[in-house]
Amino acid sequence: MKKYIFILSLSMTMACTGNYLKINTNPYEVNYGQMIQDDYIIGATLSAICGTVVSTDVNTAQFTDCLLGGPMGGYYSSTGSWSKTIDNFNPTDDWTRVFMYSDHIIPKLFTNLRELKKITDDPVVHSMANVVKVAAMQRVTDTYGPIPYSNIGVGAELTVPYDSQEQVYDRMFDELDEAIAVLEDNADLTYSANADPVYSGSIRNWCKLANSLKLRLAMRIVYTEGGKEKAVAKFNEVMSHPIGAFTSNNDNAALQPVAFGDKGNPLYTAVKYNQIAGSETGGDTHAAAEITSYMTAYNDPRCEKYFIKSEFEDKEFMYTGALISVVKPPLGTVGRKYSGVNIGYNDPLQWMNAAEVAFLKAEAVVLGVISGDAGEYYNEGVRLSFEQYGVSGYDSYISNDVNTPVTYVNPEGESRPVALTDLAVKWDDAATDAQKQERIMIQKWIANFNLGNEAWADHRRTGYPKFFPASDEGNMSGGIVDNSFGARRMPYPQDERTTNAENYSYAVANLLGGRDNMATRVWWDCNPAVNK
Repeated sequence: MKKYIFILSLSMTMACTGNYLKINTNPYEVNYGQMIQDDYIIGATLSAICGTVVSTDVNTAQFTDCLLGGPMGGYYSSTGSWSKTIDNFNPTDDWTRVFMYSDHIIPKLFTNLRELKKITDDPVVHSMANVVKVAAMQRVTDTYGPIPYSNIGVGAELTVPYDSQEQVYDRMFDELDEAIAVLEDNADLTYSANADPVYSGSIRNWCKLANSLKLRLAMRIVYTEGGKEKAVAKFNEVMSHPIGAFTSNNDNAALQPVAFGDKGNPLYTAVKYNQIAGSETGGDTHAAAEITSYMTAYNDPRCEKYFIKSEFEDKEFMYTGALISVVKPPLGTVGRKYSGVNIGYNDPLQWMNAAEVAFLKAEAVVLGVISGDAGEYYNEGVRLSFEQYGVSGYDSYISNDVNTPVTYVNPEGESRPVALTDLAVKWDDAATDAQKQERIMIQKWIANFNLGNEAWADHRRTGYPKFFPASDEGNMSGGIVDNSFGARRMPYPQDERTTNAENYSYAVANLLGGRDNMATRVWWDCNPAVNK
């Protein structure tokens, strides 16, 4: 295969929560004035496409992952000095529209997909790009439900009809299957390492990623009408595939630092915005009470990898996150003291890991999607996560059968004394299916730290892990969102009501039951066991 030369320079913008869409100047296409050879264009275009999953633009990533996915997934708490936030259920349109309206996601993705078709007819390149497309757009549809997808044109305009979420998922399955066929046929070849910011040219690993995403999507739809049967088929296809899904941390999908630009990992920068002088814990974002409470209850050795130590004097509160849907204390006094999110400047930007795949298989066994030993898959997921973060103590961790209640004690503020769970870490074959699923989802959630949007989707789909309820004062939705049930989706951008009025009205009336708000459940959020 032709070897491509790849050089990339991305410009970053200061994060700011006002006038979001006016910040970006030239986000759509590769700058042809800076390019001399087609080889360079292919490499830069692929990297631009890869930068739309978790956006390499700091401002975009702050909104989608720090202020939306992080709090809704129980990982982060928004500690900036805002009066309207997603985790208080009263955000402005500037906060909730970003997944659909940011120049750095849909326009950048679809415009560069179009350019790639112009400059090369290599099916392997197109297959890699389409796998990224699914990884990026899955996050968008899981945020809103029905979205424009199949009808998005060559210019990436959104003023087109919406697809139902079921249609979006069906199309994503088809796109993954098409990509898997091409990547399997070329798996023993290598692509230019410089032109591949994820796998350094390993086509086999791209095929594993496509299969792994297929498993993720299959479990997402398992409670829908006909979804379990479809999940069975998808799992069987992947389990019998000669290449299959992730089994090793060498398979993990992550955007490498070469694609970040001069500000490093965008989440590293975003969590530190407005950091108080002399504080190391973070600024606009700190660790959440949920994740620190579960992990400290389990004496989890990954705490030191995930969190920055708090500023509380008592060592009992070394790893203590801030509550999410409450009235937040001022950052300059109490807010700064909570544990921070430990992300390095040059840390890869995670998309999906092998531990998640093991937990997907474990849950699939419990729900009767595949046969096998759920406990073995569960333990393998924990082992892979420990290995990924380079911590010891796996054997003692999975042997912990002490039922320690997960509660939250706040050193300086309101606590949550009611236990979220009292399940121990150790696998129990005699447990009920509900207990088995909860145990799997807790450990999957811990292993997927920082992938907040994925965690939020799992929480909505299964009800696990259980999160602390909002306080009456912290729930500022005006009665729309239930304190315990939490937000189920984000409302569409307000501009859709005028610029795409007919299609918007049809989608809300026919695909969302007439309600476009944070309490509306998306298509796959239909587990009968998950109710208010």
